Amino acid sequence: MKPRFLSLLLGASLLFTGALVASETAASPAPAFAPHAIPGSQLRTLPRNAAGRQYQLHIALPDSYATHPERKYPVVFVTDGYWDFTKISAMEGSLVYDRVVPEFITVAIGYAGENLDYGSLRLWELSPVVLTEFGSDAEKSGHAAEFLKTIETEIIPLVEREYRADPSFRVLSGASLGGLFTLYAMYTKPALFNGYIAATPAVGAGNDWLFGYEEQFAKSGQALPVRLYATAGGNEEPRFLGNILRFNAQLQSRRYPGLAYEFRLIDGERHAGMQFESYVRGLRFVFAPRAPESGPALQF
Repeated sequence: MKPRFLSLLLGASLLFTGALVASETAASPAPAFAPHAIPGSQLRTLPRNAAGRQYQLHIALPDSYATHPERKYPVVFVTDGYWDFTKISAMEGSLVYDRVVPEFITVAIGYAGENLDYGSLRLWELSPVVLTEFGSDAEKSGHAAEFLKTIETEIIPLVEREYRADPSFRVLSGASLGGLFTLYAMYTKPALFNGYIAATPAVGAGNDWLFGYEEQFAKSGQALPVRLYATAGGNEEPRFLGNILRFNAQLQSRRYPGLAYEFRLIDGERHAGMQFESYVRGLRFVFAPRAPESGPALQF
């Protein structure tokens, strides 16, 4: 066999081998990387209830939870857990570091399952009355009373039974329809939580239904011994913003016994972006009586 032919044969063999290796490499899956997980977090799925709702709890435990079994912690409950769990749990560490809030457990309430239509699902839970302005989706709304009962009789007992939760201090927070639900819960069961954070609450929903509900509460002569922090974004849709400002004025005029209330307009922000500052400042406000420190911090 001639040397030149052997050289050509060897070259062809090497080309075939290289192509085969390249083909196998292209067909092989890319190396898998572990997804980022929030330390100290858990997901718990609750049994489907009589109304056919199946909730999923997103739970974040404080850094000291495992090393200090003698401690109990206040709990911050938040609606729309699929969106707001990461916001609240991320803020906790920074606020604790600054010693402006105590360590707390976060319990964000969402839904079990994949590829869910959160917009449709949350309409059922977070609206106190049927919201005709949602058109064909209106029939899915108006079940806040059932949701509040579930929180009171199922979710809070579970958390306080299975975690070292301090039942003497609970916070409820939510944004938009979640903010509407937060205010509804405050007027319906004011003693259930000690602090309420209503970020950009949809107070005009249901043809200003909450305005009348608040007026009925005021006429009842009840005290309101809670801490409430409410906000609006300065660049929100004008009518939506106007509704919040009207409700703030109505609430400011009441002088409820025991109520510690603060309202803040988040300058320059729209409906979603303003929620970060709302929760940071809201957590500081509701936890002010339990803050480890107050005033300016030392700089390092």
